[in-house]
Amino acid sequence: MNRCVIAGGAEIGDYGRVRTFLRESDYLICCDSGLKHAGKLGIRPSLIVGDFDSWERPETDIETIVLPREKDDTDTVYAAREAVRRGFGEFLLIGAAGGRFDHTFGNISLLLWLDAMGKKARLLDDYSEMEIVSRAPAEIDGAYPFFSLLNISGTAEGITIRGAKYPLEGGKIDSEYQYGISNEVLPGETATVSVGKGKLLLVKVFPSAE
Repeated sequence: MNRCVIAGGAEIGDYGRVRTFLRESDYLICCDSGLKHAGKLGIRPSLIVGDFDSWERPETDIETIVLPREKDDTDTVYAAREAVRRGFGEFLLIGAAGGRFDHTFGNISLLLWLDAMGKKARLLDDYSEMEIVSRAPAEIDGAYPFFSLLNISGTAEGITIRGAKYPLEGGKIDSEYQYGISNEVLPGETATVSVGKGKLLLVKVFPSAE
């Protein structure tokens, strides 16, 4: 099945970069004020979701799910649940980080939730590309001169990093001591990261954000 792109309402500074990640076959869900990104990206939403507390509900023939304003799930979380219900297995979150930290952290946590169900998911902000490393190894090529490994869930053990300035064999990172920040891909190499037990957030930093 095609990939689901979920657009939240956080600001996007570089639409050109986001466009390089998009595919013609993407299924786009715009969450409330995430609608502002559709026109600037030159794409039409497949589904609109929101309580419309930050954006006027559009008059459109596009499928729209109107949510109550008082609810447990944010509009973005609801959109992710709906996409999973519709059978999507791959996700890209845009406009989901920046601005309010609570919303940003909640959306990053969505990566954990999707990973727990075996879904492939990434989140883009103006500085980096993020994904969860758990069952399968991850690669970082030279296009990302810096990368960080952060623990946002429990304890990760058996961590191996190769092809990087700071290699690691059988390491352990917990959420109380984040020592995996700002590693570097060695020139001409592709760095690899694997985790034996637990999960890590991999943050691949874009060159312009060094």
